[in-house]
Amino acid sequence: MVGTDGLNVSPSPSPPQHKEKQWGVTKPLSQAGPLEVDIQRSKELEKFLVDAGLYESAEEAAKREEVLGRLKQVVKNWVKELTRVRGYSDQMVEDANAVIFTFGSYRLGVHGPEADIDTLCVGPSYVNREEDFFYVLHSILAEMEEVTELQPVPDAHVPVMRFKFDGISIDLLYASISLLVVPDDLDISNMSVLYDIDEPTARSLNGCRVADQILKLVPNIEHFRTTLRCLKFWAKRRGVYSNVTGFLGGVNWALLVARVCQFYPNANASMLVSRFFRVYTLWRWPNPVMLCEIEDDELGFSVWDPRKNPWDRCHHMPIITPAYPCMNSSYNVSISTLRVMMEQFQFGNKICEDIELNKAEWKALFEPYLFFESYKNYLQVDIIAADSDDLRAWKGWVESRLRQLTLMIERDTSGKLQCHPYPHDYIDNSKQCAHCAFFMGLQRKQGEVIQEGQQFDIRQTVDEFRHQINLYMYWKPGMEIYVSHVRRKQIPAYVFPEGYKRSRHPRPMGQQQLDRASSEDAEACRTGSAERCFKRKKELEEMELKQGSLEKRQSISPQRRDSVSPDLFSRSTNTLKGCSSIESEMIKERAESCQPIDGFIPQAIPCSGSSGGKMEHHDRDNEINANMTTSNQGIGAQTSDAGCISYANNDGSPEGFSQGDICEVNSKLCFDSGCKNVAGVFEGGLRG
Repeated sequence: MVGTDGLNVSPSPSPPQHKEKQWGVTKPLSQAGPLEVDIQRSKELEKFLVDAGLYESAEEAAKREEVLGRLKQVVKNWVKELTRVRGYSDQMVEDANAVIFTFGSYRLGVHGPEADIDTLCVGPSYVNREEDFFYVLHSILAEMEEVTELQPVPDAHVPVMRFKFDGISIDLLYASISLLVVPDDLDISNMSVLYDIDEPTARSLNGCRVADQILKLVPNIEHFRTTLRCLKFWAKRRGVYSNVTGFLGGVNWALLVARVCQFYPNANASMLVSRFFRVYTLWRWPNPVMLCEIEDDELGFSVWDPRKNPWDRCHHMPIITPAYPCMNSSYNVSISTLRVMMEQFQFGNKICEDIELNKAEWKALFEPYLFFESYKNYLQVDIIAADSDDLRAWKGWVESRLRQLTLMIERDTSGKLQCHPYPHDYIDNSKQCAHCAFFMGLQRKQGEVIQEGQQFDIRQTVDEFRHQINLYMYWKPGMEIYVSHVRRKQIPAYVFPEGYKRSRHPRPMGQQQLDRASSEDAEACRTGSAERCFKRKKELEEMELKQGSLEKRQSISPQRRDSVSPDLFSRSTNTLKGCSSIESEMIKERAESCQPIDGFIPQAIPCSGSSGGKMEHHDRDNEINANMTTSNQGIGAQTSDAGCISYANNDGSPEGFSQGDICEVNSKLCFDSGCKNVAGVFEGGLRG
């Protein structure tokens, strides 16, 4: 590998402050600067990012500034009117003010075209969030023509109001601080803004304070921005960019990149990208990633500390925010999603090694991840609503709970069944009602000894997940969810950008496979003849492609119709009022397809959002259970062997931890020594 940060390479001249100042909680791993080849690679990388459309035009940037200016005037007028209505003096009305701050990708300078703007409105102490922000300001915005898709989320972990202002997506938070008049030059980094506020307000302020701290703690802001823009694009292409699904979001990637910048303060963008994958391929999680020492203050807010807080001991990939109160920004990460990310880090590391050896170009790093070719078994989660507005709210709720499904499957299979939730939704345009679908890959844990015939019965797990979904406070008629187990060849055509296609050619079927296909495909090929079976399947698939319908389940694996309870079929088809007969047929097919596939017992019964937690199984369930050789014991009562994942609260904190002693030992190791001795963590692997 061509490297520029080894011990035997003389560092290039660098600014004196980079040698004198220690960036972060440890000394740099290397002070080496870029060689000529690194400079050339950085130019090629930047050109690739520009060609990929990751930078917005000057016109788009100007429009964002204009929208922010107009939004600032709206909130200022809102506060002045509230001040007047509440009987304050004319001078108070004149001085009344609210300030808009940005954070996230926009504040860090790495946003792209059509990206949303994370904004925070800071108002005076007498303007509250519950009534004034989510009711009065909401009403003002709702009456404005330039505001569309207005969606308040008051019960979120960080309460937010989402909308589009003249086509620009805005996420607006609110923080009421202990001042009667908010000055235009308010220093949000000052600790005084945290005096006498509640936890939601502290979390709302945290985004801006973290963004400012990140920019202060990196040696070179431009190199940091280019590297972060690159890594965010890579994460999206590889399917690991989504905090809500259990991967990493924007602030997580920013913190990881910032730490690498501290390790290599004089490196340029191409070097930092390569070192990023080398560092985090070798990183020993759950050692925390920290940009600075954790500050504990007398204000009394809880900070991340696994020595004191039991719930912090079970975090799998702690990435700590640098501003007080310091928190783990990646508590959503599970055992399964950490596994997926580590695999992707290894992929990125291999490509970067090839790039440094001139065996590959930058475009190879950003090859999209072929999710639908990576697993044999998937869970498909169909989300349906009466209209697009209802679907937006309903989908947001379901998506926020998909992480819980991953945790519950880990829990109920003792970590032996691994999940890969894919953070993209897919839309079937052939449906006549608002619809989207999420998918989750399933596989046995690598190296796990499985007894012959052992099955993973996850029906109860999916039923529990559906019950949680049904608790949605703002449920409306028409909001439905259906969970089914599909094999790779049953993936619907609409998930593929250019229509349905199989990159893998079907292999010839053996006699045992033919017998299985004969029993599963009773109506399509009753005789069991391989030739007739293939011919029939081909005809049905061609018919399906011509029709553009959703009858793929039927064409691939039609089931016996007499195995479905008439009562169940009636309930299932009646739940989709306003949907076409095609969708009803899809539900009917789902109800007929509940049988074990490749060691999994699927939950293929339609799960109605209005069913109030009740669920029925058709008679084929008895056949499944009767034919099972072995089944997992203790479902719903075991905890993953790899850690504590029995989360019960909305914020991810665990209800209990059966392996607390182990977690406590690990947490003390990673907190007391892991972040103090970085060279020991990597065993010298990052220096050479």
